[in-house]
Amino acid sequence: MSGLLAIAVLAAGSAERFGGGKLDAPVAGKPLGRWALDTAMQIDSALVAVVGSNPKPAFAQGAEFMFNAYARKGIGTSVSAAARWAMQARADALVILLADMPLVSLATLENLVKGELPAAVFYSDGRAGVPACFPAAMLPDLAVMTGEQGAAALLRERNDVRLVATGTQELRDVDRPEDLAEVAAILSGR
Repeated sequence: MSGLLAIAVLAAGSAERFGGGKLDAPVAGKPLGRWALDTAMQIDSALVAVVGSNPKPAFAQGAEFMFNAYARKGIGTSVSAAARWAMQARADALVILLADMPLVSLATLENLVKGELPAAVFYSDGRAGVPACFPAAMLPDLAVMTGEQGAAALLRERNDVRLVATGTQELRDVDRPEDLAEVAAILSGR
């Protein structure tokens, strides 16, 4: 991909299954949300922002922060905020990454942005999902998303999505406190 790349780390969920405060929870030496953000910030020349529903969290230092006042209405509102931000920045592409996925590697993000767009990782069930990279032409469609439908729903409607393979561990997210220990063990072993 050539041109300006924007990366949005979505961090506006309520973390109800976790009991709140998930992204600032310590895991393998730093806050959970910082793992995804640090990976995103390794992409050369990319604009990086965190989309959140609270005042700027501690883990988001060093990145632009976008407050999503409508986060309780679903992940689609965070996708919309990210797309509007990328359009305002005149980005040529937007990567959407979830802050509770600390195992996503730099290699996976680089593979998403290299080659034809849109591109997305594929899950064990064969479906495309996030992290994903969208060309500027798709940003208006992302900018009007609402509710519980995330960016993956838009990907699944298309037949031109380039699928990127990852290790199955990379796509693990942290939903419950017990997930932290498992993820911490993986991160510590790297």
